Amino acid sequence: MAVKELRKSDVMAHLLEALDQKQDIGHYGRLTFAMVARHFMSEEELVTYLQKDPDCDEREARSLYQQVQGKDYNPPKRERILEWQKNQDFQICPDSDDPDACNVYKDLQFPQDVYEHISEYYEQKSNS
Repeated sequence: MAVKELRKSDVMAHLLEALDQKQDIGHYGRLTFAMVARHFMSEEELVTYLQKDPDCDEREARSLYQQVQGKDYNPPKRERILEWQKNQDFQICPDSDDPDACNVYKDLQFPQDVYEHISEYYEQKSNS
């Protein structure tokens, strides 16, 4: 069910397909995957998927999950994904020329606390 839901997002479908093909999706690809997938998958499912990347063993996958979970990272915005992919070979966003591509917020429904966290951030930023 979680994988089916994640495939609604072009970027997540792209990452899932690459992982299923045992491709190295790069550090930022794994980070993007973890930041989004943690809202849809259990820790074990997410760690298992990340280990399909030949450059990511169980220890690294679990560490990344714990970092993302522990710091309560929000899923990255499209602009952040495009910025990150400039730093690695694997293209996280399959169609970066399309302004609607790689917007996980457009394609997926996250838990309400994600949206509240984002609102709080922008409120604090505007008050500074």
